[in-house]
Amino acid sequence: MRSVPLALAAALALAACAPALRPITTPAAGVTAAPPLAREFRGVWVATVANIDWPSRPGLPTEQQQQELLAILDRAKALNLNAIVLQVRPSTDAIYPSSLEPWTEYLTGEMGRAPSPAWDPLAFAVREAHERGLEMHAWFNPYRARQVGAKSPVAATHVSRTVPQLVRQYGQLQWMDPGEPETQAHSLRVIMDVVKRYDVDGVHIDDYFYPYKVAGPGGKPLDFPDSASYARYVAGGGTLGRDDWRRHNVDVFVERMYGEVKKAKPWVKVGISPFGIERPGRPEKACCFDQYSELYADAGKWLRAGWMDYWTPQLYWKISAPQQSYPMLLKWWTEQNVHGRHVWPGNFTSRVNDGSPQAFTVAEIDSQIRLTRAQRGATGNVHFSMKALMRNQGGLADSLAVGAYAEPALIPESPWMPGRAPGQPRVRLATGAAPGRAELELSPAAGEARPWQWVVRSRHGALWTTEVVPGARARTAAPAPATRGAPDEVLVFGLDRAGRAGAPARLDVRVATR
Repeated sequence: MRSVPLALAAALALAACAPALRPITTPAAGVTAAPPLAREFRGVWVATVANIDWPSRPGLPTEQQQQELLAILDRAKALNLNAIVLQVRPSTDAIYPSSLEPWTEYLTGEMGRAPSPAWDPLAFAVREAHERGLEMHAWFNPYRARQVGAKSPVAATHVSRTVPQLVRQYGQLQWMDPGEPETQAHSLRVIMDVVKRYDVDGVHIDDYFYPYKVAGPGGKPLDFPDSASYARYVAGGGTLGRDDWRRHNVDVFVERMYGEVKKAKPWVKVGISPFGIERPGRPEKACCFDQYSELYADAGKWLRAGWMDYWTPQLYWKISAPQQSYPMLLKWWTEQNVHGRHVWPGNFTSRVNDGSPQAFTVAEIDSQIRLTRAQRGATGNVHFSMKALMRNQGGLADSLAVGAYAEPALIPESPWMPGRAPGQPRVRLATGAAPGRAELELSPAAGEARPWQWVVRSRHGALWTTEVVPGARARTAAPAPATRGAPDEVLVFGLDRAGRAGAPARLDVRVATR
């Protein structure tokens, strides 16, 4: 085995000895003891831009697109993941029917052309994810208007045609100018349209604010072409220097987005996944890219201000990287989290066995997960991207299934969100079940609406099996291993949208079937 520095060895030893995960409350007195359930966010990005994850290529028939999406959800469920972060707006376009922006070319091969036969991929994804007990987060790019490598003609409904005064040509990219107030208004309309029309569990933006700089003639970095919008700002009495003004533009958008989402649907989580280092020197050994001066993203400010529900810094380096060490950066971000929001770092899972000089091993990802669990204030991970898990790169999916993610986990509670824990449900055996199978009828506590989700736990001898199902489901089969029949007992409790767990109800199946 390759030798590691003493500090790293100590960190890994700490991870190995730490409590495996954060458990939920132990069942009430008098209820047969069950092993505690973990609380851990286990998310994965599903990128649609350039067909990275889904669909596998543009122009597939609707049925094949649906089958590919179902395969992704089924794999996530089988791996005991609990959240999908689906890219719904790759480049001011949409994977869903929108009156604001055109259909994306990554679905049909032509921007603005609807799928045929017609369907709504986002509605389908939300419904099927929820049916499997998975959260569905809608991932937006706020400003990118046209991606490098885009192939189809620009649709008449694209922002470069409908509001060309907002769009700037930057190298081979087209980018909406964050300094134009209407840019912010348009992107917020798009986000809020999704929040209001779809039952998404989260809104997510990534690290693209002002674009990463590209080289111009002679190799010199091009400056973003926003002279006109900055001149109008100054003419209107603005006093900020140009760089500070750019950062202020992004600050205003992030704060407004959080406020507007919460005003419309307080239970929808807002997440941000910035570049993984706040600034060079923060923490002390970190370098070398400066998002503050390059992307005009004052990311640490947003975390310290509490303008999100979860924080997913892209920690895309190895544990052993001297200036971008995974545990060093993770510790830094948790220390900035003064409002106690969720910190769920992003992991470069697709780097496993990818053939590059920087390739990760499966053991690297496993160790990063264990270090996250050992770090106080960090309660989950988000993996980039689903492709690595679908391909089982280097045996990664197999390793997670029997190792880090062998047991299911509930998403951590968000106590700052409104709501209350559901009451103790009413559970009874349903009639007409197949031999050796226990069908349950689930009802909420008297006078209560149905919870957001049911957590159903079955005991077969000393073995417990857990499943999360939609709260709308009134009847469900008790989960069981493939070789077992009806369970000895069942525990059921409800969860609200913020993850609060209610009191469990116990059903002794052996007594009930006598």
